Amino acid sequence: MTDAKTILMVACDANIYYASGFSAPDPFVYLAVNGKSMLVMSDLEIGRARSNSRVDEVVSMSVIEKRLKETGIAQPTQVDILCALLRDHGTTEVAVPGDFGIELADKLRERGIVVRAKSAPFFAERSLKTDEEVRKIEETQRIVEQVFDEAVDILRQSEIVENRLLLNGKPLTSEEMRTFINKRLLDFHCSTGDVIVSCGDDACDPHSVGHGPLLPHQTIIFDIFPRSTDSKYYADMSRTVVRGKPTDAVEKMYAAILKAQLRGIELVRDGADSAAVHAEVAKVFSDLGYKTGEEHGKMVGFIHGTGHGLGLEVHEPPRIGKKGSILAAGNVVTVEPGLYYPGIGGIRLEDMVLVEKDGCRNLTKAPKTLEIDRR
Repeated sequence: MTDAKTILMVACDANIYYASGFSAPDPFVYLAVNGKSMLVMSDLEIGRARSNSRVDEVVSMSVIEKRLKETGIAQPTQVDILCALLRDHGTTEVAVPGDFGIELADKLRERGIVVRAKSAPFFAERSLKTDEEVRKIEETQRIVEQVFDEAVDILRQSEIVENRLLLNGKPLTSEEMRTFINKRLLDFHCSTGDVIVSCGDDACDPHSVGHGPLLPHQTIIFDIFPRSTDSKYYADMSRTVVRGKPTDAVEKMYAAILKAQLRGIELVRDGADSAAVHAEVAKVFSDLGYKTGEEHGKMVGFIHGTGHGLGLEVHEPPRIGKKGSILAAGNVVTVEPGLYYPGIGGIRLEDMVLVEKDGCRNLTKAPKTLEIDRR
């Protein structure tokens, strides 16, 4: 936990779930003071919070409101409730996450509460995954791999007719493929996010979800990063395939990305400087002649970081990029180099790895196969 004596959160995000083990669709109050953790819940959620959370106490908001009304406050506000709670525990200073609401913070300060924001990561230990957390991430990843295999099987069933991929006589589109993936993820109790299935030059924008027909002989990036609605943990994987025959330029670029990824995975270990890892990955590309820069108003080449942490959020510390940090055993990070050149296409390969003392363990089992033949 943070080193602050009193922690206050009013949210429904990953930090409050990490601290309390409880989630709700609307923001709720978490307070940790004098070594004791508690939630302040409405009548709607108090029963579920008492059953499902792991805090020391679940306090009824209605009880506090009633007490405040007896003191003459006709309509107690959230600020009234928080100030009463803090007075009850003899504290006038709280640590809050950096994204704590400005309006609420100002109103607490007006009442004499010292509010100190702590920048991310609010709970530094969140980046060090327990064995149980790693297991949950791996469970989500196995779902990703199964759904990806099913999506690739659809590609295998498609027929190349001139410059089109036809499935059951109709053009196979990014939208159709993303819909299939999203539905299958839901079958496995996973929320879907913005699944990416982008083709050719469309894939040169790394976060383009993809639009229109999927084309033969061109790169198709699949980037699938769902959150399990059961465990609350994310997984993240990217693969690039070609249905048909890849060009020589694509085959060369794919080999370069695979080499860069393997170099990055080789360097990930406890105590490694993630900025140095990123620099080495970028060096693989530059040594092979792949330049990064602006062309015709767009950035091309290796235009993003090498990776990021993930767990309760799909993007969380530590990052593997130009602004790095020291990796530690227990981090789960992605290693996802990519290259993007209009006229050739976009290619990205992404695995998740668990940082260990003497290296890392790859949590991703899906093979990397560029060329997809018809079944």
